[in-house]
Amino acid sequence: MTMKILLPVDGSECSMRAVEHLLTHISWFREMPEIHLLHVQPPIPIGRVQAHIGKDTLHDYYREESQVHLTPVQARLDAAERFHTTHIHVGQPAEVISKMADELHCDLIIMGAHGRGVLASMVMGSVATRVLQLANCPVLLVK
Repeated sequence: MTMKILLPVDGSECSMRAVEHLLTHISWFREMPEIHLLHVQPPIPIGRVQAHIGKDTLHDYYREESQVHLTPVQARLDAAERFHTTHIHVGQPAEVISKMADELHCDLIIMGAHGRGVLASMVMGSVATRVLQLANCPVLLVK
């Protein structure tokens, strides 16, 4: 059975380190894993916005904004000849990451942890910490 890995990216150096970690350690897996690349776009408050722009325009905006963060990762995976499926979603990142891992039946989530201190995580919250709480599969955090 092929292992399924969810690789959420946000365009940060930290998320690129998670990509590099996966590529460096791909030999850990008996077979080539199925890689699902994910970018979660934070939602724009809908109230007044939708009165001025159409649903298609908003959809295009989310896709274009996500693609900025996805393109370097897609290029890196392509250069390493690692097939991947790309997913773009809108919502709260940790919740969407956990939900996608469940829906795709992922065996592992590999993601960057920004390495902020404990105090910063308590005050600001951390996507990685929230994913650890919500995920139903193992999570590998890369600093």
